[in-house]
Amino acid sequence: MKLHHITPKAILTAIAVLTVPTVAFAAPTVSGSSTAPHKTSVTTASASCPRGWGSLPEVNSRMVQSPVTNVRTGRHTCYDRLVVDIRGRAAGYDVRYVKNVFTDGAGHLVPLRGGAKLQVVVRAPAYSSTGAATYAPKNGKELTNVAGYSTFRQVAYAGTFEGQTTIGLGVRARLPFRVYTLAGPGSNTRLVIDVAHHW
Repeated sequence: MKLHHITPKAILTAIAVLTVPTVAFAAPTVSGSSTAPHKTSVTTASASCPRGWGSLPEVNSRMVQSPVTNVRTGRHTCYDRLVVDIRGRAAGYDVRYVKNVFTDGAGHLVPLRGGAKLQVVVRAPAYSSTGAATYAPKNGKELTNVAGYSTFRQVAYAGTFEGQTTIGLGVRARLPFRVYTLAGPGSNTRLVIDVAHHW
């Protein structure tokens, strides 16, 4: 066959045929990559979660008269968070896993849902210097709604007695946690307990 007898139409047909194998080989890569971003984001989130937490007691013995005013919870990517608002100076704490949580003073059992129980003792009262309550939850068995949380199962009030306040925290399992205090807003402070979703 002489090259000067090849028509432009024949050249275009040959080019089209040659490109088919390339498209055929490329297609599986494109279709198979649809799940890649999801897997990558999960791996990245796990890798960026805080490390070095434990499940042993966290204790600070500082007692204050700054009263507890509220208890709140929140969900985060790597952990669930419990926040105790305090009107004034930061309080000490004793946060530990226990077999059961009991009410302050009377010693009654505080039933908690979950595979493990954290006892949160805030070294601050839930009443003012005149004895007026500064924190009086409407439902002591359910301080906040934690339905749908990854780790928290229940937050319950165990009372306030002799200058300290106790909260029972039911969690999914004995998971690592951290405890710290934050300043603000204003002259107030916050006690923060984060419990991880996984080890």
